Amino acid sequence: MNLYTLFQKYQTTFAHVVHLDAKTDKLYALNLTATNSALTPEILDNADAMTAFIQHELQRTRTRYAIGGYAENRTLYDRSSHFGTGNEEPRRLHLGTDIWGAAGTPIFAPLAGRIHSFRNNATFGDYGGTIIVQHELEGASFHTLYGHLALTSLEGLHEGKTIAQGERIAELGEPHENGGWSPHLHFQIIQDMEGAWGDYAGVCRLSERERYLANSPDPDGILGLNRFL
Repeated sequence: MNLYTLFQKYQTTFAHVVHLDAKTDKLYALNLTATNSALTPEILDNADAMTAFIQHELQRTRTRYAIGGYAENRTLYDRSSHFGTGNEEPRRLHLGTDIWGAAGTPIFAPLAGRIHSFRNNATFGDYGGTIIVQHELEGASFHTLYGHLALTSLEGLHEGKTIAQGERIAELGEPHENGGWSPHLHFQIIQDMEGAWGDYAGVCRLSERERYLANSPDPDGILGLNRFL
């Protein structure tokens, strides 16, 4: 059984990663590809402008959060050399699901696990506050990564710390602490950490698509948010 199939088997038992009323809430699908002409370079290059754009869309559509991004080809990463410079192939393919909301929004563990690692990845364009949790389910080992967090989320953590299902583990960070982005959660599943600690690529080169998507399956297997769109 592959991981995505395993997650679907248990999806109704997982806790929500953000506060959500399954009976009343709807979510907004945010398209961050070049096909979205409403997102001008001026908006994409400025975290405050991006935040205002998202807030306007949420109010217009009467939705609680904006979500999206898995396997999305995003040119917005041109704003940071963190994703490639010079003549090398840039990293553009997004490997997680983003949940866009207000700074300070609480984040919860969808299932039990233990802290694998954590770090402030402070380079502009990177994750900022980052937590990685290791899980076991029917003998399968995998990890969930939470990026763009408030730095207070890292306080009191230690490797191996037990995390309960539904436990509040973090908050969304402000741009000055989350890598310079409009507040949002980058949620990613990682089967093999490949020796990484406190970090793992959330964006890859298009030429590496198959390898990275195989190691980071669709997060909606755990999140179960697409049904609210």
